[in-house]
Amino acid sequence: MHIACCLWALSGTETDLLRKARQLGFDWIDIQPTHLQTLESRWLAQELGLRVSCLGASFGLPPGAALDSVDSSSREAAIAHCQKALDQAQAVAAQVAYVVPGQDDSPDGLSRYGESLLHLAEHAAQLGIKLALEHFPGKALPTARETLAFIGALGHPNLYLLYDSGHILLSGEDPAEVIVNAGDRLGYVHFDDNDGLDDLHWSLLDGVLTEEALYATLLALQKNGYAGALSLELSPSLPKPERALQESRDILLRALHRVAFKKE
Repeated sequence: MHIACCLWALSGTETDLLRKARQLGFDWIDIQPTHLQTLESRWLAQELGLRVSCLGASFGLPPGAALDSVDSSSREAAIAHCQKALDQAQAVAAQVAYVVPGQDDSPDGLSRYGESLLHLAEHAAQLGIKLALEHFPGKALPTARETLAFIGALGHPNLYLLYDSGHILLSGEDPAEVIVNAGDRLGYVHFDDNDGLDDLHWSLLDGVLTEEALYATLLALQKNGYAGALSLELSPSLPKPERALQESRDILLRALHRVAFKKE
């Protein structure tokens, strides 16, 4: 497992973001579709030794576009946007891309969303990229359990779960149980903290996440055989976002060391 930084946790020009991520000690970054669009930014990332771990494909959807929309043209616009983002992911050698659920939790809404997701999963498979679906409180698939069931029902071999520690705190699910149930459908991992009520994307251990819960989560990931990124998705509106990222990275490193040596 390696630690990544969601680039949107930082503020500034793209050059600033890349240099800050490197200065904070990150080798891996997660990006949005607008990132690394120019040769200049890609060359800088390469020069800095930054590799792209994951791309959030559903960021920046066009106005009115939605993967679960009743209007077919709106769905097609959303699919086209995400397909272009997947092409971008391949261009920067990202290993994983992800989308978030829609807002319509009706059977018809979920059916439309599922059809869109199947198109994207197939496109991603052709590009050699894993497509993950993030469980998201407040949206049509608010829990990891429901999201895994949805993925299972769709049955596409290139659909995975994006596990988010902050969302797990909100849904009240057991991290180890979720990870065990995900099995080989676990595609990516986000880490962040909150107050148990709102999706605040705080630094680790600044909210209701405890050191023991973090350790148990990482131990479950190790037992699962997960070898991907542990991506820090913190809010850029934190008082000191760079310090929050650095401290969260250090917390993860200490916890990973404990897991490696099974210190109780």
